[in-house]
Amino acid sequence: MIDQASTYAADIDNIIIWVAVLAGFWFFVAEGVFFWLILKYRAKPGVKAQYLEGHENHVKKWVTWPHVGILAFDFVIIVMAIMVWYDVKQQLPEPDRTIRVIGQQWAWTFQHPGQDNQLDTDDDIFTVDELHVEVDQTYHFLLEATDVLHSFSIPVFRIKQDAIPGRTITGWFEATQTGEYDVQCAEICGIGHGVMAARVHIEDSDGHAAWVASAATAQ
Repeated sequence: MIDQASTYAADIDNIIIWVAVLAGFWFFVAEGVFFWLILKYRAKPGVKAQYLEGHENHVKKWVTWPHVGILAFDFVIIVMAIMVWYDVKQQLPEPDRTIRVIGQQWAWTFQHPGQDNQLDTDDDIFTVDELHVEVDQTYHFLLEATDVLHSFSIPVFRIKQDAIPGRTITGWFEATQTGEYDVQCAEICGIGHGVMAARVHIEDSDGHAAWVASAATAQ
């Protein structure tokens, strides 16, 4: 039950909750029927057990109808999941800023645009294990890896995107609250995987502008 700090965090949580509720519903239905059948058809004196081959209509319905019901629930979950997947992974909104995220054994390097708000110019700001973003701004991130597979994960954003050597993967997020939160590597990447942690600092407009100015001066 951690914070929801991005525009799509609640949508992802809702999918997980729906899967748990629908799967839990069928679990309890199946267990209820299971124990009801055990009690109803338990051994009784003078009653001989029946041999069932499994093709009798009154037996097959106990498999067919639950199967159809589960497939209907699966269809609902798949439709909902595709809608969220499309929003998070494929429908990239226009960015207010673009950053570069580089994973390497065992740290994260972040390339921020400077005061010109353009990436790959002379005033870019580079940090290690420290990402600074502005709240209520749409960010594109260009994700890369220099050595092995990593996975860029910000739990409060509900982001988890693999970083693959030789590829640049574009994703996005929009932070909805200020604060300081964990950045993790969610892919085992060697002996130092457990210490490959960083922090994201979500700042208001004035705070972020002040950080950019001070970082540019220091750099």
